[in-house]
Amino acid sequence: MTIQEAIARYLKKQNQAGLSPKAVLFDMDGVLYDSMPFHARAWKEVADEYGLTSDRKDFYMMEGRTGASTIDKLFQHSFGRNATEEEKKEIYAKKSERFHRYNDGNPMPGASEVLRKVKRYGLLPVLVTGSGQRKLIGKLQQDYPDCFAEDKMVTGDNVRYGKPDPEPYRKGLQKADAQPYEALVIENAPLGVESAVSAGIFTIAVNTGPLDDQVLLQKGADLLYPDMESLAADWDKLMEATGNRAAPFPGKKS
Repeated sequence: MTIQEAIARYLKKQNQAGLSPKAVLFDMDGVLYDSMPFHARAWKEVADEYGLTSDRKDFYMMEGRTGASTIDKLFQHSFGRNATEEEKKEIYAKKSERFHRYNDGNPMPGASEVLRKVKRYGLLPVLVTGSGQRKLIGKLQQDYPDCFAEDKMVTGDNVRYGKPDPEPYRKGLQKADAQPYEALVIENAPLGVESAVSAGIFTIAVNTGPLDDQVLLQKGADLLYPDMESLAADWDKLMEATGNRAAPFPGKKS
């Protein structure tokens, strides 16, 4: 499907006359950082320690949920009950400790180029993540300087329901002072795609993990790319298709 066809299908579905993005809502893990393998490893090890039935791919499928919601899902599947507050606190602390021990903190290849182009076209970057990992969130300013303002972030600590509920992306729209047709979402997780689509936003999926492309498409992704580098290469075409020609001369610093 071409970019133009994807936009036309989105507009018909949303009963909108046009797609006029002024903000781009970014997921974090698997989009800005190549951190999902370490999340999956940490979750799997702690799940095994507590006798929770799981497969490593399960954590890619559940990516985007808050930590408490992920733990409840594991407990429901394994024991037929939700975890207690004490269990959630203990398990999430152990998972977080292992994640920070394993994580190399590497930015996702191509993400800086996407952000550079986002800013060049005058679009506002907004972070929408289910993560509550303050250390990783704190790296954003270091790895992506002057991109994400503190008041333009939605984290797992700011939401009641979390992905796949549309709440996180609706909050992202509020942070951007934008309507759904005035934003784009970049997501890698099935539940994140579902959340963004439910919020009525044009959703670009980047399949940076081990899941089949169809998993993301079935959740309603409007466009699909294999990685952030491919999205960066196509960004000018995407902007042209939306009618955004505000990019300054490529040699001008933004």
